[in-house]
Amino acid sequence: MSRSLIPGLRSLRTAAFGADPAGARLARIRRSPNFSVAEGSFQNPVGARTRPTGSSLDFAKIYFRKEERVRRGPAGTVPVHATTLADLAKPPVSGLRVTWMGHSSVLVEIGGRRVLFDPVWGERCSPFAFAGPKRLHPVPVPLEALGPVDVVVISHDHYDHLDLPTIKALTGTDTVFAVPLGVGAHLERWGVPASRLRELDWNESAKVGDLTLTATPARHFCGRGLRNQQHTLWASWVVAGGDHRVYHSGDTGYFSGFRTIGAEHGPFDATMIQIGAYSDFWPDIHMTPEEGVRAHLDLQGGQPGGVLLPIHWGTFNLAPHAWSEPGEGTMAAAGRAGVALALPTPGEPFEPGAESVPAAPWWRGVAVPPDGGWPERTVADSGEPEVAPVA
Repeated sequence: MSRSLIPGLRSLRTAAFGADPAGARLARIRRSPNFSVAEGSFQNPVGARTRPTGSSLDFAKIYFRKEERVRRGPAGTVPVHATTLADLAKPPVSGLRVTWMGHSSVLVEIGGRRVLFDPVWGERCSPFAFAGPKRLHPVPVPLEALGPVDVVVISHDHYDHLDLPTIKALTGTDTVFAVPLGVGAHLERWGVPASRLRELDWNESAKVGDLTLTATPARHFCGRGLRNQQHTLWASWVVAGGDHRVYHSGDTGYFSGFRTIGAEHGPFDATMIQIGAYSDFWPDIHMTPEEGVRAHLDLQGGQPGGVLLPIHWGTFNLAPHAWSEPGEGTMAAAGRAGVALALPTPGEPFEPGAESVPAAPWWRGVAVPPDGGWPERTVADSGEPEVAPVA
């Protein structure tokens, strides 16, 4: 590389890129049983291809094909729940309430505490304000109006999960940040005091009040810069408080470790499972809807208990599949498996233990219909096979 280019590349590394772990943090990373000193990186629980498979030409043909491109976004205005703040002002009757804010951002009220998973309030999931995937719907509520948050939980450091503007807005509060090992370096650069960080390796736990937060394995990868050193860990999370416990998958490919997590920490009142941004070009690091439902069953000990909330879809266009496909696929797979499914619009709170939860396919009103029209609904807990599509 030309020496004259190096200063230019360094100038592109804005604060949004974060910071590389160093000093005692790096030493702790190198001692982790999940870090390979020989490879110089964290390792997945089972092998995973973290770079796209197949040719770039084949991917480009699919991604830029006009008839498929038009399906990758909503055809109308995505509905956002209108009374989120008023609904959240009332305490949850059951002691557990879940509010999907879009993508993987979820507010969970549990054990009298408020836990915010992977908060992304920015307009783009990118290090630059002028480029990168742009959100397809507004955030349901302004971050400053959301009220006190006891814990922010980060699954990994990709831009659609760790958002600089959101984190900086939260640094002036009293919230605690629970993050995977190494991710604390980014947050400290952005002004989060070390005293408010709970930086965990897989299978380590931290207490915040009466809550127990545990970082659990996931099958993914990390990185925010042009040079990805794999020195930050990725994780799924278990949060237990009072009589309730929930699971957030972060980003992950399917693997047998879900059964282990379920046996050690489950069953769960609610699982928040990644079911979007999958592709045959990266099959090991993101789950399909069918795999997401299978993961939920594994986490529940093989039984269709609790409620599955699909996440990591609907807000950003990150893969070649149709915008509505994750919702449709999860609804069909859950129906076949008899799994209770929550399908809230962004910002719509629900209590997993209530007699009913939001379950209407709200996206159909604003999506491009598939060829042949939408399939008929299947009752999620009936266990009946999916019926034939209607025109």
